Amino acid sequence: MAHPTRRHLARRTGTLLTAALLTALAGCGGGDTGNGAAPVRRAEAPVAQRPAVPPGLPGMPPLLDPEDVYAADRPDRLSPVVKDFPSRVYVPNTASNTVSVIDPATYQVVETIPVGKQPQHVVPSWDLKTLWVNNNRGHTLTPIDPATGKAGKPVEVHDPYNLYFTPDGRYAVVMASMDRELVFRDPHTMERKKTVPVSCYGVNHADFSADGRYFVVSCEFSGELLKVDTQKMRVVGQQKLPFQGAMPQDVKISPDGRTFYVADMMANGMWVLDGEKFTTPTLLPTGKGCHGLYVGRDSREMYVSNRGEGSVSVFDFTRNELTKKWRLPDGGSPDMGGVSADGKVLWLSGRYDSEVYAIDTTSGRQLARIPVGSGPHGLAVYPQPGRYSLGHTGIFR
Repeated sequence: MAHPTRRHLARRTGTLLTAALLTALAGCGGGDTGNGAAPVRRAEAPVAQRPAVPPGLPGMPPLLDPEDVYAADRPDRLSPVVKDFPSRVYVPNTASNTVSVIDPATYQVVETIPVGKQPQHVVPSWDLKTLWVNNNRGHTLTPIDPATGKAGKPVEVHDPYNLYFTPDGRYAVVMASMDRELVFRDPHTMERKKTVPVSCYGVNHADFSADGRYFVVSCEFSGELLKVDTQKMRVVGQQKLPFQGAMPQDVKISPDGRTFYVADMMANGMWVLDGEKFTTPTLLPTGKGCHGLYVGRDSREMYVSNRGEGSVSVFDFTRNELTKKWRLPDGGSPDMGGVSADGKVLWLSGRYDSEVYAIDTTSGRQLARIPVGSGPHGLAVYPQPGRYSLGHTGIFR
C-alpha cells in the first residue's frame, strides 16, 4: 500500500476533527466554543427570567404593566366610553342631601342635584357609564348619567356607605357600615347576590390586590382590617391595628402591587401593609387626621390629605418616603377627592367647611376654594383615565 502524503494526512485529520466537533455539538444541544473552550451547554445554562406573574382573577382584564397597576391611568388616556363626557367634579353634600356639580374650567358650581338622605360618595361604575351616589341613610343609590349630568330613578340599597366593584366586573360590593356587612350585588340592577356578615365595626374603604384575587377593607369604628377573597366572597384574614383608638380610612395599593397603604385619622398617618402576608403593619406619620389617598398620573407620587390640619402630604413611591407637605392657606379640612384627567389638579372636599379645594399638583398651590353644600365628602372627578373602575371616588385600572 502506498504511504499517504502530508496533504492526505492533513485532510484526514481535519475531517476527523470536524466530525468530532459536530458530534460534540449535537450532544450538547449546540453552542459556541468561544476561545477554543468546550461548547456551551445551552439547555443547562441558567436563564435570567422575570418572576412569574400569578394568574389574575378569572375574567379580570390583564394589567397593562405587571409592575404598575396604574399603567392605564396616564394623563388624558380616556376610554372611548368616557372621552366625550363633559369634565365635571361631583360633590356629595352629606348634610344637605345634594350633589354640587363643579365645572373645573371655571371653578364654578353649575348645578345642584337633589338626592337621597346623607349622600357619602359619588362612585363611577365598573363599566364607566354611570355615577352612583351613595345615600347612606336614605338607603338608596342615585344614578347620574355623566354624559348629560342628569339623575335617574333611585335604586333601593340598604346602608350604602361606600361602593366598590370586583375587578372582573361581576359584582358590586356595598360597604354596609352600620349593618356590619359586605354585600355583593349585581353591578347594574344592584340585586343582592350574597351577604357577608363581618365582626368588625364600620366597614368603609377598600382596594384590590394587583391580581384581583383579594381586597383589603378598613373597619373605621373598631380599628381593624379585613382581607377578603374576591372569588369565594369570604373574609380570610382579620387583624386589630396596633394603636389605641385607631380609625382607618382610605386604602390604596402601591403601583408595584406589593404594598397597601391605609390612612388612619387617629393615628395621624398611613399604615404600611404587606397584603399577601397580612402581617402587622407599620405606621408612617403624615399629619393630623390622615384621611384620603390619591395616586398621581405618573405612578410616582401619592397625595395624602390630612383633614385635621388642613394639609396634603406627598409620598414618593420610589424613594419610599414623604417628600413634601402642602398647607392650605387659611386652613381647611381636606377629605376625599381625586386627580384631574391631565394630572395637574388635585380636587378635595372640605368636609367641615362647606367648600372644595383645587390644588396644583406641581407646586401645591391652592388654585381655588369653591363654596358648596354642607358636609361635602367623597367627591368624584369625572371622567378620569382608565379602562374600568373599582369604585370609591375613582380607583381605575
